[in-house]
Amino acid sequence: MKRFSTPVRAVSAAGTAVLCIAGLSACSSSDDSAQAGSDTYTWWDPYPQHDESSDWAQRVAACGDEAGVTIERTAYDTTALTNQALLAAQEGNSPDIILLDNPAVSTLADAGMLTTMSEFGLDTSRFDENLLAAGVVGGDAYGIPIGANTLSLYYNKTILDAAGVDPASITDWQSLTAALEKVVANGDKGITFAGIGTEEGSFQFLPWFWGAGADLRDLDSPEAVAALELWKGWLDAGYAPNTVINNSQNTTWEEFLTGRFAFAENGTWQVNSAAEAEFPTGVIQIPGRDGGVAQTPTGGEFITAPVQEDEARYDVTKQIVECMTTPEGLVKTANTFAYYIPSTQAGQKELLAQHPELETWVEAVRNAKGRTSDDLGTDYPKISEALWTAVQKALSGSMSPKDALAEAQSNAEAEIE
Repeated sequence: MKRFSTPVRAVSAAGTAVLCIAGLSACSSSDDSAQAGSDTYTWWDPYPQHDESSDWAQRVAACGDEAGVTIERTAYDTTALTNQALLAAQEGNSPDIILLDNPAVSTLADAGMLTTMSEFGLDTSRFDENLLAAGVVGGDAYGIPIGANTLSLYYNKTILDAAGVDPASITDWQSLTAALEKVVANGDKGITFAGIGTEEGSFQFLPWFWGAGADLRDLDSPEAVAALELWKGWLDAGYAPNTVINNSQNTTWEEFLTGRFAFAENGTWQVNSAAEAEFPTGVIQIPGRDGGVAQTPTGGEFITAPVQEDEARYDVTKQIVECMTTPEGLVKTANTFAYYIPSTQAGQKELLAQHPELETWVEAVRNAKGRTSDDLGTDYPKISEALWTAVQKALSGSMSPKDALAEAQSNAEAEIE
């Protein structure tokens, strides 16, 4: 099996200008964050859709109140946040706390701008190891997941009933494909997913890739080829529409809500929308190739503590982080966003006591895997781009799955080496 090396390397900061979100009274420049007083702590997150009046902003502010300080919150979109964080570190004025999309943790850790949780004095043993792993680099945890989301298969109960398909009978790829055949023969549409040529495409392909037993360091393995042949076979048979080539996760969901598709691969964040659909819906976990449940990739943010020149600030920062990550705190975050599953067993138990209908999602998250796990770190984005490019070429018919993945492996090795 081919293996990519995973050297530690310096990452230069991107000098991208980023605007603060209008309407956020806490908006500040990176220079301002360096000037925060002892009673003001700076917080950056990737939620510009949640303004200062939102439940989320109030949730953050309450943890500041509990620690006896004021939290000055700034929101950026996900990509801008990573770029701005690297720039702030380069200029020596990082915020006290940053919430990062989990694949970005390794990027900032590799740049040397994050404290490890052991240095920070936080015990991470209560967090689910599979979720914590996305923030582990070189054996050290550089953040704590404030929750996680992942993928499963939503189904339209009306369509399955009409085709005589019991969702409980879907236990592997063969039984899923047989279900799609019945649905299409009955005049309905089979399955929709997001095969777009971006990270979303890789994110949606990974359950099938991992469900076949494939490894991200070996993109052209027979197992990887089988996964891509599955998707391509569904297109060729008419079980999936050609639109999947350009579908984002949002457009995939819009297709499912038309009521014409039996299945849609999508995430925890659509739970409320599914409950409000004009037809009865259900959820099953994505099956592995030969049975069992496929591992799915985790989405969600990590709470991290950037390195500070004034180490005395860490004591209060730690109090804020602990407030956010108690079992009760994790459930508050889950309820605030309506799609996060807590990252500890205790938090999950408390969430299920309030929302037993989320049991399938809790099980899926417990089985999920970080995209940068297996010590892929900052190599992951290069591997992912090679993978989604291969998916695009195979689905479009410009290359066979085998050839597309062979090219992907070669390209990934060249980028990493």
